[in-house]
Amino acid sequence: MAAKAGDNPDSLMTLATVFCLRNLRKTMCYQGFRNKLCMRSDIFLPSEICDKLVNTYMELVHTDSNFEPREIFFQLFSDPRSTRLTRVQLRENFVLDRDLEAIRKQDLIELHLTYCNNLSSRSLKTLTSFRETLVSLSLFGCNNIFHRKGAPLACTEDTEDEDEDDEIPASPQTLETDFSFQGFNRLRLLNLGGLHEDVEAENLLKPLRSITSLDLSNVHLQGTAFLTQWRDRLASLVLYNVDLSEELVSTVLELVNLRHLDISRESRRNTKFKMTRKILTVIVQRLVNLVSLDISGHIMLDNCTVPHFEEAMGRPSSEPCKSSIYPFQELKRPLQFLGLYDTTLCNVTHIPAYKVTGSKNEDQVLNAIEAYTEFRPELAHRAINQLFDIARIQHCSQLLRALQLVIAALKCHKYDKSIQVTGSAALFYLTNTEYRSDQSVRLRREVIQVVLNGMEQYQEVTVQRNCCLTLCNFSIPEELEFQYSRVNQLLLKILEPARQDESIQRIAVHLCNALVCQVDNHHKEAVGKMGFVKTMLNLIQKKLQDRTCDQVMEFSWSALWNITDETPDNCQMFLTCRGMSLFLECLEEFPDKQELHRNMLGLLGNVAEVKSLRPQLLTPQFITVFSNLLESKADGIEVSYNACGVLSHIMFDGPEVWTMDEPRRDAVMDRMWEAIQSWDVSSRRNINYRSFEPILRLLPQSIAPVSQHWATWALYNLVSVYPSKYCPLLIKEGGVSLLEKVLELESSQPETKDMARKVMEQCETFKEDPMETNNGQETAIGGLGSRRPGS
Repeated sequence: MAAKAGDNPDSLMTLATVFCLRNLRKTMCYQGFRNKLCMRSDIFLPSEICDKLVNTYMELVHTDSNFEPREIFFQLFSDPRSTRLTRVQLRENFVLDRDLEAIRKQDLIELHLTYCNNLSSRSLKTLTSFRETLVSLSLFGCNNIFHRKGAPLACTEDTEDEDEDDEIPASPQTLETDFSFQGFNRLRLLNLGGLHEDVEAENLLKPLRSITSLDLSNVHLQGTAFLTQWRDRLASLVLYNVDLSEELVSTVLELVNLRHLDISRESRRNTKFKMTRKILTVIVQRLVNLVSLDISGHIMLDNCTVPHFEEAMGRPSSEPCKSSIYPFQELKRPLQFLGLYDTTLCNVTHIPAYKVTGSKNEDQVLNAIEAYTEFRPELAHRAINQLFDIARIQHCSQLLRALQLVIAALKCHKYDKSIQVTGSAALFYLTNTEYRSDQSVRLRREVIQVVLNGMEQYQEVTVQRNCCLTLCNFSIPEELEFQYSRVNQLLLKILEPARQDESIQRIAVHLCNALVCQVDNHHKEAVGKMGFVKTMLNLIQKKLQDRTCDQVMEFSWSALWNITDETPDNCQMFLTCRGMSLFLECLEEFPDKQELHRNMLGLLGNVAEVKSLRPQLLTPQFITVFSNLLESKADGIEVSYNACGVLSHIMFDGPEVWTMDEPRRDAVMDRMWEAIQSWDVSSRRNINYRSFEPILRLLPQSIAPVSQHWATWALYNLVSVYPSKYCPLLIKEGGVSLLEKVLELESSQPETKDMARKVMEQCETFKEDPMETNNGQETAIGGLGSRRPGS
């Protein structure tokens, strides 16, 4: 069988790394003085393992809500005699000054810090510890690293260390002036994207003689001539969102060894500079080594492209001589990469590049997401939005790539609301039925993880709605079971009373209902302890106050029906939280709502199955209500059937518990007989039994013949209408031998015995011809593990 998209398993290295990080104390560490976690003395870890541990740790911190960050984690790598770090990538505000200080003795070759806004100038001092070995350094988006920490308001005594300073934000007014890149002689790749405008890039970079790759995205340059000091070395220059001028273009043209040049912008709206045919031509002519060029976001003058009637001829080609863009006809070979996002040039036919970013088609959009996700979320957000339109209106032909790119963006920018909104919306369409058959279990689990991350991080309506809708694309509960507790907690949080958005409320209740529909009892009990029952009853109470019976009301009762099935603790919670009062109020307020009545009576059937709880139902008010509902024709026989089931369990406790004068026990039993005799035994049912145990216990007894008759009728109806489903279940649970005992009992009524024989005959017939399916009429209702309405 062919592998599905995204089905490649994790490597053994990855699995072992994650296991060790989740079990540090059991694997690499021991608990030392003052419970401090220490690396075991008999361990030496090479750089390949240490790098993987640190980088995977950061990924888990950002993407796995069940993973607990450890304050002293980086201290484990403080001694290069037992651990070796060489390539480290750290991101976001989890990273503190003390973390870098902990690894200052390591001979780092690569250090990439991204959006680490809690780092201050203390970390600049730490950077000097790596100056003799560092080859690649990124400080992208570390807005405060060139500023000192603000001083504490008061200081009465010395502290043992400077860890407390990590909680003090860097002061934008206190610029660090002492730091220099002097001595960073091996540094080749440097990313200073987002460098604070108060820091003069020219003075900062002056000591660096060997730079081959420089990223100055969003940096304010007071002058540009300093770039020429690397004219013979610089192979990559990124000037994203740097204001272009004739002076800057002239300087760039002197960097003749450039292989990658990025002079793109976020948007055409924010620039006065116009990209002319002359400028593009001279770039191509002078920078002959270029293999990658990004000019996204620039205003392009019309004279850059060939006339439409000419360029439309022939199939799209990447040959420079056929280029629809005049300046690129000067290229000696196609570019490996060409950024044309948010330009008119991406729409032409012949583009001399193997990979192009733009908005013309799916390939260009996916290339844009891939190229811009890490450092340009503002562009990635727009590209994902365009992918959303492709998946929604057209058809996504590169499904695996699209899903992987959106997942990567959502992981990378967990705290970026715009990415979370557009990404979750795109996932909804990329995981729907049209694409489902091509997706592996592993890939779909990754989708679920990032969706739940978004739900955790953002309480905003659009994100929550998108995430809930995306979850509806999965088989519930099967595909969500690996995150069962987490998803239930998030949904219950959404359904807190303060939430007023009706659409989210409706979807969340539907998901809650589906999640408790087909699961084992221990799952239901765990969810009950989370406050599930109380949450549903709060929703019902709110709807009663509004005098509204809508899907939220009906789904809430259905969810309560499911979660109380064979779970006495949840049944007790229902009674404790005024469930019976709400039941009576709903009956009175909504007398004609058939589905509501069926759901409520199904729930009360579960409560009545619990012997210790039945005394709470044995009141004149409740018995009168149940008796009156015996005559209900709502939803076929379902309401009458469930009301009779409740009374059958109560009658089974015997006449001695019936302490009320009215209604009389015998009068209620007479009404039960009348109701059962009025039902059509061939009725198709909107109910699903996973076990007959609550019914079977009513068979071999003489306390309440009417209860015995109800149970026998229920079995006959189910095995005759749905033989292939219920005959095996009845045989498996020993029902046939119990029916034989019914025939032996003198107290059993003749009609009951007659029906018992028919049930036994039906089971015997099924054993002889197990392919019998009642003329193919049986349908799946609800699902295994539930007695609930079909959804």
